[in-house]
Amino acid sequence: MVTDIYPEYNQSKIDEIRYGLEAIYLSITKVVVILFITLLLGIFKEAVILLLFFNGLRSFAFGIHASKSWMCWISSSLLFIGLPYICMHLQVPLWVHCGIIAISLLCFLIYAPADTKKRPLVRKNRRMRFKILTMLVSIIYIILFFCTNSIFLRNVISSCMLLEAVLIHPFTYKMFHLPYKNYERYVFSK
Repeated sequence: MVTDIYPEYNQSKIDEIRYGLEAIYLSITKVVVILFITLLLGIFKEAVILLLFFNGLRSFAFGIHASKSWMCWISSSLLFIGLPYICMHLQVPLWVHCGIIAISLLCFLIYAPADTKKRPLVRKNRRMRFKILTMLVSIIYIILFFCTNSIFLRNVISSCMLLEAVLIHPFTYKMFHLPYKNYERYVFSK
């Protein structure tokens, strides 16, 4: 038994570590498979760029997660294989991009960060820090958006902002029957 070897760890802590290791393994496996598929499809560089931009926001704004591993595989595959291809070929007017960016920024201001049931953001100062970091990353993205002439990069920036805004929105949580503002249900043990 692990608790015999490491008595400072109770079963709850061991379960938490096991959950974290499983999540890391699944994430790495998923990214490797998706990037391998994009390599075969000739959109590897575009997929990597999209993943970097998306994860830049996701790291601080968080948001909804699939409740089952297979659902995560399907949604991630569709998004990170399909979206780079769409961003390469879609022509979007500037005013549409600006609308998407403005709505996304407003969502980040109101709803970020959005926690999950398994990982509630219980400390108010931590939630505020993540909100500030989300807004800072968004402002950097907006500056990059207006500094580039690349249609692909503009599409990536606005689509990543929109996708993350959808993933943190309370309506999305409600649609998938998942609890929102999980930190409000968290009870500190004394």
